[in-house]
Amino acid sequence: MSSELSNDELLAVARETLEIEASALERMSARLTGEFGDACRLCLATTGRVVVTGMGKSGHVSSKIAATLASTGTPAFFMHPAEASHGDLGMITSHDLLLAISYSGETDEVLTILPLVRRMGARLLALTGNPSSTLARAADVHLDVGVTVEACPLNLAPTASTTATLAMGDALAVALLKSRGFTAEDFALSHPSGSLGKRLLLRVSDVMRKDEDIPAVSPDVRLRDGLMEMTAKGLGMTAIVDAERRILGVFTDGDLRRALDDGADVHATTMRDVMHEGAKTTRADILAAEAVVMLEDNRITSLLVADDDGRLIGALNVHDLFRAGIM
Repeated sequence: MSSELSNDELLAVARETLEIEASALERMSARLTGEFGDACRLCLATTGRVVVTGMGKSGHVSSKIAATLASTGTPAFFMHPAEASHGDLGMITSHDLLLAISYSGETDEVLTILPLVRRMGARLLALTGNPSSTLARAADVHLDVGVTVEACPLNLAPTASTTATLAMGDALAVALLKSRGFTAEDFALSHPSGSLGKRLLLRVSDVMRKDEDIPAVSPDVRLRDGLMEMTAKGLGMTAIVDAERRILGVFTDGDLRRALDDGADVHATTMRDVMHEGAKTTRADILAAEAVVMLEDNRITSLLVADDDGRLIGALNVHDLFRAGIM
């Protein structure tokens, strides 16, 4: 019969689980040998793709490892070993590397496809918890992910062993990433919709307001007309420009409050009288993430975008950056 555990008992179980898995990783790290380097070189020498396969819990881990490899510069995909025997072996070519994962090293579905993969000319990298297993002995390179005990109190459910296998896959991916000189920009190219990808790919020119959406008035218009321009464009500010669109100054919501406090007449005061010079500007070609830093450093909410001659070509505010996923 089940019994409800107290909070203290539940926390004790959680800590014991984490300690067992952390200990498994420490022991695996300590016994790493030159075979890890051999595994990396095998992957780097592969001109095709790394085809990762595994069954059951190893299959779930395999899928994640394939995804990590693919996103860090090593072309890879997951192939289900049972489906492989029913046509999916056609995914593999002689230029590929099969990364086979089986903790026992005796998984039937994985072993069944080995002779066929060998016949195709593909190489084999294996991750198992048994260096004497059939899969380990068949591999060109074998990495040992064995653990002494599972975190499961019955020592049955794959827990510490799957953590160790996943960590070994991460270690392999990171080592390959560094070997290939993979950069943050490279990572962004394969993650264009992610927050990091957007921060590393999107330029100010991609998010700024352009053309008729840019708030701008001449210095001689009345404050009333400047306010109408600010309201129409919805950026909380307007640029003040000369006849050639060179930026002379800027007028913001904060400037409006100060002008009204000083008794400015919106019908008589000109924008030249209330604008402030030295407007903060940015270039269109810098990363949008750099514009965020400018806003934060200067404690402002909007920026004007100027060309090399100081002419107004765009504008943006924090809301534009939020919508673009930069902030």
